[in-house]
Parts: sequence; C-alpha cells; structure tokens
Amino acid sequence: MNESGIKKVIDTLEFLSQDREARRLYEERQKYLHDEASMIEWATEKGIAKGIEKGLVEGEKSKAIEIAKNMLSLGLEVTINLQRPVACRSLR
Repeated sequence: MNESGIKKVIDTLEFLSQDREARRLYEERQKYLHDEASMIEWATEKGIAKGIEKGLVEGEKSKAIEIAKNMLSLGLEVTINLQRPVACRSLR
C-alpha cells in the first residue's frame, strides 16, 4: 500500500473515532459537496442541450436562406415564411 492509501486509512480511522457532532458536521459537508457537484452537472447538461437546440434552429434558418439565395440566382420566385423576419438584403 502506498503512502496515499495509508493516509486515507488513517484519515478514515480518525473520522470513525470522532464524536457524534464532528461526524454529523463531516457528513453534512460531504452531502453538500455531493449535492453541489450534482447541481453543476445537471446545469451543464441542460446548457449543452439548450445550445444544441439553438444551433439546430439557427442551422435550419441558415439553410433556408441559402436555398432562397440559390433560387433567386436561378431567377425563381421565392416566398419565405419565417417566425422571425429576415431582411431582404440578407438574401441578396
């Protein structure tokens, strides 16, 4: 067993020999740290999902504009119905 492992065993033994109040405080701190890590992980996953969703919407919009530009360059009439208006100059 290396020094790190021995230190961990010693720390654990010291913890087990503490009084009830010290043990309760230690366990509360461990729970807090675990809860905090869980919240950060949840928020990160939610943020990533939201970013992906936003990217997909923007990608669809960009593709629609690209198709409209190509149609205009071929002399075809283009009608676009977007939730958010696009300036005509962005198509030219």
